[in-house]
This record gives sequence, C-alpha cells and structure tokens, in this order.
Amino acid sequence: MERPAAGAFAFAFTRLPALLRLSCGLVGAAVALAVRTPPVRTELLLPATVALTAWSIWYALRARRHGFGPTLVAGDVALTSAACLAIPVLVAPEVLPGEVSWIAVLASATVINAQAAAPARWSIPAGLLVIVAYVIGARTAGADAEASAHAATLLTQIGCAAMLTAVLRRRIARADAAFLTNQRATREALIERTAREAERQQNRDLHDTVLATLTMVGQGAVAGPTVALRQRCAADLRTLAALAEARSMPGTARVDERLRAVLKRLPNLPVNADLPPCTVPPPVAEAIAESAHAALANVARHAPGASTLLRLRRLAGTVAVEVIDDGPGFDPAAVPAHRYGLREAVRGRMATVGGRADIESAPGRGTRIRLEWSDVG
Repeated sequence: MERPAAGAFAFAFTRLPALLRLSCGLVGAAVALAVRTPPVRTELLLPATVALTAWSIWYALRARRHGFGPTLVAGDVALTSAACLAIPVLVAPEVLPGEVSWIAVLASATVINAQAAAPARWSIPAGLLVIVAYVIGARTAGADAEASAHAATLLTQIGCAAMLTAVLRRRIARADAAFLTNQRATREALIERTAREAERQQNRDLHDTVLATLTMVGQGAVAGPTVALRQRCAADLRTLAALAEARSMPGTARVDERLRAVLKRLPNLPVNADLPPCTVPPPVAEAIAESAHAALANVARHAPGASTLLRLRRLAGTVAVEVIDDGPGFDPAAVPAHRYGLREAVRGRMATVGGRADIESAPGRGTRIRLEWSDVG
C-alpha cells in the first residue's frame, strides 16, 4: 500500500539535510581558506578543505538520488570528527572562540543531519562522538571555554533534532495508518458496489427473459406449444446458464485479457508479454490495464525501439504487473509537478482502487514501473 506521509517525510528529510551539508561544506571551505594565520598549517588545510568539499558535494548528490544509508551517515560523522580533532592545525586562534569557526558550523550540521537521517539508537551516539572529538580538538588548541560552550550547543541541537524527528515519525506513522484504513475501506466498498451492480444486472436479465416468459404463459398470452415459445424458452435457458456461470465467479474480470487488449492498442510497440490467467474485480482490472497502457505509451513516446517486458504475477492475494524497458530512463524526482502522466494516469488511477504504483528509473538505466493491488488488508 502507498504511504504518502512517509514518502513526504523521506522527501523533506533527504533534500533538506543534503542542502544543509552542501551549503555548510562550500561556505566552510571558503571561510577556512580565508583565515590561515599560524598555527594553521596550509599544507594540511588545503587537502582537508578539498576533501571535505568533495565529500559535501557527493553527500548531497547521493542523498538526493538514493536517500540516506548507514554508510553515508557514518562517513559524514567520521570525517567531521577527524576535522574536529585537527582543530589546532585547521582553525586560526582568533576565529575559534564564539562558536563561529567553520568547523563549529560543520559539527552542528553533522549532528543535526544525523538525527534526521538515522534512528535515534544510532544518531544520538554518533552525535556524542562528534561532541567528544570537538571538545578534544578545541581543548588541544587551548580554547577550553569554546570547547565547553559548543559542546553544550551541540548537545542541545542533538536533543532538539532527535525529539523533532521522533515526534514527526510517530505522527507520520499514525497518518499512514489512517490512510491505509481508508484505502482498505474504499477497496471493500468498491468490491461490494461491484457485487451489488452484478446482482442488479442479473435481476434485470431474469426479469426480461425467464420471468417475462413465465408471466406470458401464466396469463395465457401464449396458446399452447409453439415454435416461437420453444425458441424463447431455449434462449431463456441459455440466459440462466450464463447467469449460473457468472455467479460462480461473482464480479470478476480477467486482467490478462485486458492487458492483451492494451497491447492491441499499441501495435507499433514490440512487447515481450508474460500474462498468465488472473481475475480481479472489474474496476481493478480496468485500473491496472489503463495504468499499464499509460506506462507502455510512455515507452513508445520516449523510448522507441527499447526492449520492453510486460509481466503479470499473482502471489497469494497480491496482483502485480510490471512494465520494464531498457530505454534511456529518467530521474523521477525531476519530473515537474504539473506533468499529468505518471502522477494521475498511473499513480492516481491505481490509488482509486486501493492499489499503488512504484516507479524506478535513472538516466541511462531504463525504467521499471510496478503496479500492485492486494485483496487482503
């Protein structure tokens, strides 16, 4: 199931820390190189600022494209701690007091980002490690007051950031739980409505055929056995047989047949299709088929000539359809908000039946779109 609140949290708490780390890294490098009075050792300061700047750029790009992982957070904490320990040879004494040195700002950015990017059981110890490294470095440089002052600041930043992210995560979990409950209720209502409509259609069919014939016979409108009566009774029997067959599979439709019909609508797109038989409620089949059509139409439009696979699978109560191509790919995060295709024709359509759509792509790496619907809560 889709978790929109968690997705929004991940988006915000990936972009913002990446931007914070990048800006602090670039501004810190400029400030570090501007003040190089002794005992700052230029032969150590230059490679240190180059390494930290390169890391800041890579950190921001990696976080934006792939999110945060243990390696990224650990690497940032390790590099910042190393810079803190080297305060005596990287920071001029006149700019060290007042918590305004470039390493003080770097340490603050690192401990705040750690709280946003990692669980508290890892982020708080990581922040404390940075504090210890900063205190050692500042005291070694002879700035005991600065060591104590900024240690208190860093500790406050860790506490505030940790509490903020913990509250947000709890609120987001509740919001997503409510969303999932609503999606399940919507799906159940859809299935129930489909079943009621099928029942009404069967009643209409019975009224127009069998019941009408019996009424005519009962009222004497038909005088004795005739060829017309026999033909009408035979037609009514066929209707009853069809209704009995439909009742054995109430309110279902073949997804594989709908997908084959979709392929016929795109005759110029060669597709390797793997479509075993699969039945779902008719609105779900329609949503999956039309979402798959939108995805395949995008392949035809943006990746003509790409090798394309359309695959249908059902595992327990989950139906999954994948559209995979080896075309040029794209960055899903860079798609403008006003673009309708992926947002509504694929994700929006699947959401209306309680399903979801996952899109994986990157420039030069093709595209994989997975449509998923489950009939279990």
